[in-house]
Amino acid sequence: MNNIEPLIKQLKENEKIAKKFFQVETKILSILNFKDFFEILLTEIKEIFKVPHVWISLIKTSEVTNLIRHLESSRILGKNINIIDQNSFQQLLGNNTTPLLANDNLKPFYKIINIKRKYLIRSIAIAPIAIDGEVIGSLNQADFSPTRFQPGIDTGLLEHLAVKISLCLSNVTAHEKLKIMAYHDPLTGLLNRRVMDAVLKREFTRSERYKAPLSVIFCDIDNLKRTNDMYGHDTGDLLIKHVADILLKESRQSDVIARFAGDEFVVILLETKKKDALNLINRIKLYCFAHPLNIKKLSIPVSISFGLSSTENNSIKSSNILLKQADDNLYAVKKTRNKKSGKEEANIINLAVHRK
Repeated sequence: MNNIEPLIKQLKENEKIAKKFFQVETKILSILNFKDFFEILLTEIKEIFKVPHVWISLIKTSEVTNLIRHLESSRILGKNINIIDQNSFQQLLGNNTTPLLANDNLKPFYKIINIKRKYLIRSIAIAPIAIDGEVIGSLNQADFSPTRFQPGIDTGLLEHLAVKISLCLSNVTAHEKLKIMAYHDPLTGLLNRRVMDAVLKREFTRSERYKAPLSVIFCDIDNLKRTNDMYGHDTGDLLIKHVADILLKESRQSDVIARFAGDEFVVILLETKKKDALNLINRIKLYCFAHPLNIKKLSIPVSISFGLSSTENNSIKSSNILLKQADDNLYAVKKTRNKKSGKEEANIINLAVHRK
């Protein structure tokens, strides 16, 4: 009888833990977006199991990490998701797909621990999570107690939870990909024209209401056709992506950048005067000059033309007119440049004729 009582007690304890895991699973089963999925998952585990620290690690090159960059800002996401390179992750877990427990010599795990006072952690549980059989990161828990996650403890329920998380995350990822495809240009990842139109209309209304300046830059790639003709459309696509990356790098986080069509881009500059927009254009030009597209043995220069419009022009009464004026100004810039190029070409021909 004495031998049975501890067993019964353990079974009851396991049943309680299983119910807690079921609570977490129930909470995340119907979620279809990253933001709510991660926030609810981490919050529920922390509250239900009374774990001081719960966070997610994602491998830098994973599909989820790439998709998550499109998320709106979230305090919980920023605080409780850390990105780790694949080599560092594999050094810790290897190809292991079962949970890892540790409570001794935790320094090697510091690269995966996103807590400021890492030295206070006395035990850690790392449960790999995967999508379509590929490990993309881990669910991590840490405690100040060395016995909370000591090696040898049964990790069956934690492994079961990790499998559930993986399945749910796979479903969330599929839905997020569809959403991103609906709102973003598939080649560059920038907002598409439809979304850009909606954003510009909204910001123009806000600009009028609060008397805040709003500027729009319309730009296109000068040498895309030449690149396509000389090196093929795959290289042309790389040039488009390169320009998109430059626009993102040189713009502010509050600026809205969209691929309008083909080699055309639109940058919406909130609360920005024309002179400040011109400063941005000059920065982009300098960056383009210093950073050609380098692929294999090729170094393809980047040349962009810009058209600018601003609500400081009182004659602009709608978002459509604001965009059209930027487009018209771009056309005027390219027309002037083409005339100069034509004159230079004519001068070269005349010079050649004169020498004969």
